[in-house]
Amino acid sequence: MAQPPKEPVCRDRIRSIPRGFGWMDHRLVRDHYVEKCSSRALALYLFLIAVSDGEGVSWWSERSLATRLGMEADALRQARAELSAADLVAFEHPVWQVLSLKGGRQ
Repeated sequence: MAQPPKEPVCRDRIRSIPRGFGWMDHRLVRDHYVEKCSSRALALYLFLIAVSDGEGVSWWSERSLATRLGMEADALRQARAELSAADLVAFEHPVWQVLSLKGGRQ
């Protein structure tokens, strides 16, 4: 049975990619990165993507990030460790960097 064509639910709200740097690589799902991280780590990753510059760099403090994400400091550090272990971010106080994904085609 053929599937019906995909149509947007809200035609007046079709997404366009803004001129910023807030994009997400679809390989996060395809290459199973999301399965390596908790929801807290993924929330931190999403936030860092949204606030980083064109090179993926951000200077948000751990305190500010924890407050914005509703996390305790220890939970934020754990989330950072998960993202680091998954090779998604690098952190050298006070600088965060969202890393390019290794391998594969984009």
